[in-house]
Amino acid sequence: MTKTKTLTAILIAVKFLTAHALNLPQPGDEIPAARATNLTLQPGDDLQAALDAAQPGDHITLAPGTWQGNYTINTPITLSGSPDGKTILDGGGKGKVLHIKAPDSTIEHLTVRHSGNSQFDMDAGIFADRKAARAHIHHNRAENNLFGLYIWGPENALVEHNTVIGQNEGRVNDRGNAIQIWKSPHTIIRDNTLSGGRDGIYVTNSKYNLFENNTMRNMRFGVHYMYTEDSEVAHNHTENLESAYVIMFSNRITVRDNSGQDSREHGLMLNAVNDAKIHGNHIERANKCVFLYNANRNAFHDNHFENCILGIHSTAGSTDNQNYRNSFIDNQTQVMYVGTRYHEWSHDGQGNYWSDNSAFDLNGDGIADLPYRPNNILDQVLWRAPNAKILINSPAAQLLKYAQQQFPAIHPGGVVDSHPLMNPPAAVP
Repeated sequence: MTKTKTLTAILIAVKFLTAHALNLPQPGDEIPAARATNLTLQPGDDLQAALDAAQPGDHITLAPGTWQGNYTINTPITLSGSPDGKTILDGGGKGKVLHIKAPDSTIEHLTVRHSGNSQFDMDAGIFADRKAARAHIHHNRAENNLFGLYIWGPENALVEHNTVIGQNEGRVNDRGNAIQIWKSPHTIIRDNTLSGGRDGIYVTNSKYNLFENNTMRNMRFGVHYMYTEDSEVAHNHTENLESAYVIMFSNRITVRDNSGQDSREHGLMLNAVNDAKIHGNHIERANKCVFLYNANRNAFHDNHFENCILGIHSTAGSTDNQNYRNSFIDNQTQVMYVGTRYHEWSHDGQGNYWSDNSAFDLNGDGIADLPYRPNNILDQVLWRAPNAKILINSPAAQLLKYAQQQFPAIHPGGVVDSHPLMNPPAAVP
């Protein structure tokens, strides 16, 4: 350490000691457990020295300017920047820009940028490790970091009102995620705006998390769950992703009231997911609105799936899923199910709305008079043998379609909606 840095550190320590001395209780005062001290630093002051000298509950405010380096918080404090976003922590392309190692710390109004690029070392703009329980990270901007915000093991973290702009260079799999969470139960991620990088919110091995009111654009996956249980994804919005909401190897996840537009692959993908509740979501303009792979005992209701190549693709033994009060509107293929089991897609006398169902409702109860089958026997043949499409207009194919219409018993299995709705659910009395 140079003489100048040593002198600066001493001056910072003296500032804190003086502030704490002035904050001592006077005769007759009640004796508090601790008294917080407020300290304002100017560009050029030694931030790490101030962090090291801080006492629990202290509040350090950084004036507008740039602090170069990597910083560690070992004491429960509040670290604030300027609300106009002009307080910058710049890691210079090395390591974690800000590392939180203390509980009950608050990080606010900082612009954090230029972390290192080692996924092995978990380089990030803001990194909260397992000691950082109840971390509150809000109203920050993270840009050009490998991982924007990394929540690695603390309980009850709250991450809200942040903007994260990820890296777009190189292979997608080599990029970090905007927000990454590992083994951090009861974490709340809300009201954040995320773009670029690999995934928006990536979570693994966590429970009891809530992700709500986040906006995600121009990345691979919006919300990506792995090995997670008893969590909720609500009121989020995605645009221009590969896949919007990807839930894998997880149980008892609630996905509600989200929207996803212009996904190149999936609006919603469930892979090895059981006992999920999927309702109130609006997915449009995707390759597949929903893709189910070995997903069982999940309940889909009151969702809106529109203008996708496939409405729902169900495969790999996905069984016992409830589907009712959903709207399937103008999808090129409403349902793709390659299997021989029958699946009833209605519940308590209410099915789904199908835009291609030319049905009658003679008694006016809002339910079509005949069941709806989204697929016929020719669909099954073409999915199993795509080259057979050259025979689609042959007399044999037409005879097969006619026979199925006249004798439904020859249908090879698949999805049937015994109570299809005449109108989208919002219009059903």
